[in-house]
Amino acid sequence: MRQSSHLLEQINSPHDLKKLNRSELPGLAKEIRKIIVDVVSTSGGHLASSLGAVELGIALHYVFDTPKDKILWDVGHQAYAHKLLTGRRDQFPTLRRHGGLSGFTKRSESPYDPFTTGHSSTSISAGLGIACAKRLKKDLSKVVAVIGDGSLTAGLAYEGMNQTGDTHKDKDLIVILNDNEMSISHNVGALSSLLSRTFSASKLQMMRKEFGEFLKSLPRIGENVYRLAKRSEESFKAFVTPGMLFEAYNFEYFGPINGHNLDHLIDILKNIKKMDEPVLLHVITKKGKGYRQAEQNPIYFHGVSSFDVNTGICRKKATNVPSYTEVFGKTMVELAKTNDKIIAVTAAMPEGTGLAPFSKAYPDRFFDVGIAEQHGVTFAAGMATEGFRPVVAIYSTFLQRAYDQVIHDVFLRTIPNMVVMAPKDENELRHLLATAMVHDGPIALRYPRGRGTGVDLETSLTIIPIGKGEILSHGDDLLILAVGSRVSEAICAASLLKEDHRIRATVVNARFIKPLDHELIIPLARNIRHIITVEENAIQGGFGSAILELLSDHGINDVIVKRLGINDHFVEHGPQNFLRSKYQVDAAAIINAALSIST
Repeated sequence: MRQSSHLLEQINSPHDLKKLNRSELPGLAKEIRKIIVDVVSTSGGHLASSLGAVELGIALHYVFDTPKDKILWDVGHQAYAHKLLTGRRDQFPTLRRHGGLSGFTKRSESPYDPFTTGHSSTSISAGLGIACAKRLKKDLSKVVAVIGDGSLTAGLAYEGMNQTGDTHKDKDLIVILNDNEMSISHNVGALSSLLSRTFSASKLQMMRKEFGEFLKSLPRIGENVYRLAKRSEESFKAFVTPGMLFEAYNFEYFGPINGHNLDHLIDILKNIKKMDEPVLLHVITKKGKGYRQAEQNPIYFHGVSSFDVNTGICRKKATNVPSYTEVFGKTMVELAKTNDKIIAVTAAMPEGTGLAPFSKAYPDRFFDVGIAEQHGVTFAAGMATEGFRPVVAIYSTFLQRAYDQVIHDVFLRTIPNMVVMAPKDENELRHLLATAMVHDGPIALRYPRGRGTGVDLETSLTIIPIGKGEILSHGDDLLILAVGSRVSEAICAASLLKEDHRIRATVVNARFIKPLDHELIIPLARNIRHIITVEENAIQGGFGSAILELLSDHGINDVIVKRLGINDHFVEHGPQNFLRSKYQVDAAAIINAALSIST
């Protein structure tokens, strides 16, 4: 018998996992949970979700023949056990570090990751695509899509199920619904109510069995009795499980079952593996399973920074500097006190976007649309037509999911009528948010998630004229046009250039990417022939491009312009300051650019 404390050390692939006896698997699950907690407590990461999916990850790799069989983990933040079981154990301490393991599944990282993820609700559509491609290649291996109950609030999941069960109902796809009764925050919407209307797995299965026996005992007195019995069975099933919903999509539904009972999981997965039709297995899991602090506070431990394992307390140094998110949330509450037209909308992220205080203060004016950014943007557009001031708070990475809706229904820089602005610090964020509330039109306000700069927050709010920037320092040698978080770096660079190189720079806080302050910028550009633009955005089509367009429109062609921003490249995970240095949007990069164009 192997020593239970060394089971994981002997597993370098799912092939090694299959050598274990079933009786050893609970011990393996315990080891996996310990290493997940230990590593995430140091590196940060998605803890509660992955702790809840440990047995599921073990069972899937124990039963299926990966990587030939494909397992797609929706979003990917519940896949830490999957990473540990697929040859990445030794690399696991590098999780979410620059050059280390991704916090999600990533095709370039492992052949066991068939699909790169980062957004929710993609697994069913991608899984169906893989399954259809396999059939075209006469490949009979299996495809499994693991999706959380929160991800089922997005329409994309149903688009995938709709095609799976109709046009391609003869195609082989297994969907595992990992139901932990919440996504990041508590789930919202009608589907959440349906999924939560379940009994414990054992009690439910007993009731269904007893009801089936009752139906079998009915006297055979004609077709009407049979139809009545069938309707009764379906009504009972619909009442106690969401199975009727999935069977309406022509999925064969099984469950719900206990997602932490390895024997039950393995047995049913072995049976499902033999089927060649769309199947949905509904498993019930506990978010944060095995780590008491995460079980008690799964929202906090969904995505967490480094913490003390014994207490669960964050290790971050105490600071009085609020985050931009905190300032945004408090200012929203403050503005709503005097304006009953202000509405707050989030897509399953009330805590992450800072809107939790607003939801408590003004519950009637707070709307959580679930993981449905597309719907949320168009929903807000509809409210705006009735005279309200909806504020849609979405992470920039998640806004991709609503880009079509932004273009069609609301309008960004390349679209007419959109105002795009970014504050230089947390105090200016408050003023720009107040400005947005009185502007008659759509506004995009972009600010960082992290801590602010530490400036004092003014108690009174000022309405800033749309499109007006400000000069922060004066100099005749160089013009630095900066926006958002890069303004402080521009000030720092200007100070060092003056001190070390006798280059005097005018620094402008543009505030607005659109419209630009041409009354301010054009005279400066005519007098100062060396210009640097700096932004923490994609450089193509961004702030620097807008400046070039402005100069060209006004016939200013005999100037030297150096644009600093993110080049045509997806930025990898890593510490923010490191990445800003690597991609040359920090003070040092501004200084180097200034020296290159001044010589």
